[in-house]
Amino acid sequence: MIRPPAWWPPTPDSLRADALAGLLGAVLVLPQGIAFATLAGLPPQYGLYSAVVPCIVAAVAGSSRHVVSGPTNANSLALFAMLTPLAAVGSGPYVELALAVTVLVGLLQFATGALRLGAIANFISPTALLGFTTGAALLIVVHALKDALGLALPPGTAAAGVLKEAFTQAPQPGALLVAAATLGVAAGLRCWRRGSPFMLAALAVGTLLAWALQHGAPPAWQLRLLGALPSALPPLHLPRVEWQQLPQLLGIAAALTVVALAQSIAIAKAVAARSGQRIDANREFLGQGLSNLVGGLCSSYVSCGSLNRSLPNLEAGARSPLAAVMSALLVVPLVALSAPLLALIPFAAIAGLLVLVGWTLLDLPRWRHLARSSRQELAVALITCAATLTLRLEVAVLIGSALSLGLYLHRTSRPALRSMGFNGDPSPHRPFVVLTHTADPRPECPQLKLLRMEGSVYFGATAHVSDRLQALRDQPAPQRHLLVMAKSMNFIDVAGAELWRQELRARRAQGGDLYFHRPRPGVLAQWRRDGFLDELGADHVFPDKRRAIAAITRRLDREACHGCTARVFEECGAPQAG
Repeated sequence: MIRPPAWWPPTPDSLRADALAGLLGAVLVLPQGIAFATLAGLPPQYGLYSAVVPCIVAAVAGSSRHVVSGPTNANSLALFAMLTPLAAVGSGPYVELALAVTVLVGLLQFATGALRLGAIANFISPTALLGFTTGAALLIVVHALKDALGLALPPGTAAAGVLKEAFTQAPQPGALLVAAATLGVAAGLRCWRRGSPFMLAALAVGTLLAWALQHGAPPAWQLRLLGALPSALPPLHLPRVEWQQLPQLLGIAAALTVVALAQSIAIAKAVAARSGQRIDANREFLGQGLSNLVGGLCSSYVSCGSLNRSLPNLEAGARSPLAAVMSALLVVPLVALSAPLLALIPFAAIAGLLVLVGWTLLDLPRWRHLARSSRQELAVALITCAATLTLRLEVAVLIGSALSLGLYLHRTSRPALRSMGFNGDPSPHRPFVVLTHTADPRPECPQLKLLRMEGSVYFGATAHVSDRLQALRDQPAPQRHLLVMAKSMNFIDVAGAELWRQELRARRAQGGDLYFHRPRPGVLAQWRRDGFLDELGADHVFPDKRRAIAAITRRLDREACHGCTARVFEECGAPQAG
């Protein structure tokens, strides 16, 4: 039996919150959809089409309550770069190729979710996500400066170009005033009345101010408005391409699939980190796949989770995916019925809202905590942030994840091997202690080394562990017997089992032996499969330390024991007082 989601059925309060958030999302996507379609080399209406059907399907089929899907900057630029060599930009064949690629992207994304490969999302670490989110926030703010300052820039100008022109061009006073007013109203209402529709209210204030400037200010204060919009009703359309083009289009779709999925899951996790929701990556991939598959048949080009719309959706108080559905459904009537009014919305007011969205993403307390906690992870976050600012978003996510995995592998490749012993406690039940952490340690047994293994012994760690073990054997007066306290040895692989086999043979060649205390069931299972346990002997594995010491001390060199003054163990026949 299929269980309804936690947010269903909606309450009147949640419906109201979702409706207000959806209205804001519909208004925000109008200029974005047109701009992104232009970047993709498509007619403007295709950006609006991509904000309707894919948004609805992804919201219903996905797992996130707040992610809003649609056209994005990265997808648009990637599609443009890959299709430009195949057809004239904006032509009929170009549009057909774009829609066909979108269908193929949907099929590949759906297959990723159906094969339950969503576990790859677990390798996007929180540290890399922090760097990505911060970099994306800065990108949102930088690109919003174009309209907030009224800069004259060609379409597709990179962030560096926007910043350069922001410092060299004089700002347009009307745009700066409207953006500042919109930002001030939104920030003030968000601070004083958190649950209010502060973004819509701020957008209304910015639009009224722009209208006043249009009618009473000198020409230098005039603003760039949204203007007349084409129809947003997406028509059904089966892409028509030549069969011989499919292999090439499949390669393009594979690359775009990585682009879209990397963005979508990173954005879903970033939004979930702020809302406290858990994300089902497989379902998210299924939802994105269906959205592009259906969208490609409804005149939409490649879509994915949009940070520019998802964060405002969350900030506006959305409580369920119904906000994204309402946002998509409202696009068509907004364009059809409110075109004269929507045409008056200034780009500067939308830019002011995006600046606020970018600011809310800058989680400065987490950066301070990370700086105090780990310099290595701070470096990962900073590099990911820099990559987000200078490279494509999906590349930045991959770089951050690769760095986090590399840091993890470096740490796990050097498991700790700690020498154990006793302190001066005269209690008859003295616990073992780490000798390097003990102020008054007793001397070690000259024949038996007690060693605690902390960490997994896998192929990446065998070199480090082998070097440490060999250093113990190569001492001038080595302790020929070794008891490994293996409770914290979580995992071994074939290389790890071979390392212990070599250690066992080396110890026995020296006249000593190797023993283990409380190895984990998985480790024992690997040793049985590998045959190492047969070579070691079941009597060399002990369930507790007291039994281990009692058995091993009987196997030590008795003549050496008679001349020993350390008397470390109770079995040595001396009092245990320090």
